[in-house]
Amino acid sequence: MDHFIIDNQWVSLEKLDEILASNAKISISEDAKAGIIKCRTYLDEKVAKSDRLIYGVNTGFGSLCDTAISTEDLEQLQRNLVLSHACGMGERVPEEIVRRLLILKVMGLSHGASGVQLETVERLVFFYNNHIHPVVFQQGSLGASGDLAPLAHLVLPLLGEGTVLFEGKEYSSQEINERFGLQPIVLRSKEGLALLNGTQFMSGYASYAISHARKLWKQFNEIAAISLDGYDGRREPFGVQVNEIRNQVGQIKTAEIFRNLLADSELANREKAHVQDPYSFRCIPQVHGASYDTIEHCATIIEREINAVTDNPTVFPDDDIVVSAGNFHGQPLALAMDFLAIALAEMGSISERRIYKSISGTRNLPAFLVAKPGLNSGFMITQYTCASIVSQNKQLCTPASVDTIDSSNGQEDHVSMGANAATKLFRVIDNCYSIQGIELLHACQSLEFRRPATSGKRQEEIFANFRGKVPFVKEDGYMHPLMQTSKEFVKNGI
Repeated sequence: MDHFIIDNQWVSLEKLDEILASNAKISISEDAKAGIIKCRTYLDEKVAKSDRLIYGVNTGFGSLCDTAISTEDLEQLQRNLVLSHACGMGERVPEEIVRRLLILKVMGLSHGASGVQLETVERLVFFYNNHIHPVVFQQGSLGASGDLAPLAHLVLPLLGEGTVLFEGKEYSSQEINERFGLQPIVLRSKEGLALLNGTQFMSGYASYAISHARKLWKQFNEIAAISLDGYDGRREPFGVQVNEIRNQVGQIKTAEIFRNLLADSELANREKAHVQDPYSFRCIPQVHGASYDTIEHCATIIEREINAVTDNPTVFPDDDIVVSAGNFHGQPLALAMDFLAIALAEMGSISERRIYKSISGTRNLPAFLVAKPGLNSGFMITQYTCASIVSQNKQLCTPASVDTIDSSNGQEDHVSMGANAATKLFRVIDNCYSIQGIELLHACQSLEFRRPATSGKRQEEIFANFRGKVPFVKEDGYMHPLMQTSKEFVKNGI
């Protein structure tokens, strides 16, 4: 894809990933431009013809909603809003997430219900197309009233304030303006609020999370299949009848995938001395399947959100109304991201149990998957590390969405904490790649002890590619580089 036109058509999460992965330029359709201009014109006329207070247009913000602002101060009001709300702290938001924030903010404003200038939206498009990424910080949003602090940092450069990353270096916004011949945008009434209200920080992280959750789910299945053969596991738990009778979509899908992976596996299809396997192998369809169902449920919620208008107040020119409501409240995303974190952490948890079984010295495998255990510790402490990561995931899965703290003198008296759910989920995802790397390290080591018997075609393909990066461990050596390489291997896609 070379170019994507934003025309308020439904954008799937898959399409969003395609746009981002292809580095396609974006633009706004003529119809969408007309809608943006129509809404801005309506709002200007509304303010000029009426002395009625409209929240955030000619009033203060939050608990100052009843404080009237004079017409001559409306532009200063909006600039003040952005500057005063740029209160982010903590780690920087990764650039790949900032790109999501930019395109999602453009999509939201392009619906023509926010009252912004066309020039404002097109400047965000310019930043996106030229890989000018504002410096945004992870901490500062309560996930209601919009992602105020992070989005303030996102749009500071529109005003000639803040800093950006461009071509790997950090520049002041003034330097970028000089380089590209840009003038700072003078915000009109309501524009600052339209830019700061909205759930794009949460939905940027959430859309990233769905993309990686689907990838992790697929890879947990494939790696588990290698572990199963390395542990000499049975194939019967993946049969058609026993899984279909449960009526769970994810379980049925997972079992089918394993039947395909194991169909041509010499190891899976040979006679077994043991009657059944531990849960970490036997219950893969039930556990991975439940995570699949959760991922797809959360994807539905998140896809709705990226196609929504989430700032406040919302402007409806055709109905001649400006509605101050709560579309900025992040509760749908907060609940979904908490749920998604749990689903991913559980796949990591059962993965660690397979790792633990692989080093147990049973099923004709040497203790700790190494020759001369005792002299060699082998894979003893890689399991410790994985257990530590799994435990941290459990701690990160404490729901953010059950928390709330009053803000703005009690005017904003229930918040979603969805931004914290987002940044926690981001860490869970990274941890899951670490877990996958460690399981694959163990799985391939155990498979070597089954030679000359072979696993399935796909498993052997992964094994061969992995062995091109990570060798068989014959005796104790420095393990961290092998583990880090394993993580990068799975993160790049097996």
